Amino acid sequence: MTARRSRHRSAAYAALALGLAGSLALTGCNSHSSKKSKKSSSSSSKSKKRKIIGGGAAAAGAGAASRRVPDCYPSTYKVTFSQQTGPKSHVAVKFKNSTSRDCKLYNAPLLRFNNAKKPLPLLQGTPGHLDGTRITVPAHGYAYAVIPTNTAATKGTEQKSVTIDFMGISASSVTHGPVTVDFAEKRLHISVGKSKVTNWSSSIHGAQLAGGVGK
Repeated sequence: MTARRSRHRSAAYAALALGLAGSLALTGCNSHSSKKSKKSSSSSSKSKKRKIIGGGAAAAGAGAASRRVPDCYPSTYKVTFSQQTGPKSHVAVKFKNSTSRDCKLYNAPLLRFNNAKKPLPLLQGTPGHLDGTRITVPAHGYAYAVIPTNTAATKGTEQKSVTIDFMGISASSVTHGPVTVDFAEKRLHISVGKSKVTNWSSSIHGAQLAGGVGK
């Protein structure tokens, strides 16, 4: 009987050990599987974040590209001239942005009266030393420049026409032009002599002040 009991106990212990080993193996397997699942979830989350961030950057780049402001360009109906008389006599140059988008202007208009070889000198700076004026003209908005004609020399004689170029960012660059305005055709009486032209301004008052003919 003692031998039988001993054999029964041995068999029971062996079964118990086998059960514990199986349980531990199962626990380790589940733990390993859980870690894999967490890693997979974390990796998926990071991937989604990267996609969102990347998409946001691409959208921002597209938005910046769409917001780029083009250069303004002249035409015979966008650029107009008017002569102001009196002690502060001057010629006002007005540009109208007739488009539905903003556009930008640099420095001053280049104006050649009566097919002159050289444009009218700049009042602010010189062709080799520009002051870097740059203004944004809003959609359907205006910009102004002024030519002082408040002395006999600066008023000079009546002009027949003017050829217009728009300056670029550098002294030698031109963005758009030229176009020619025929004063006789438009029934305009514009007198310009040995004068200079101001830089572009967002207001006529600002251009007049720059030309020394403001009130």
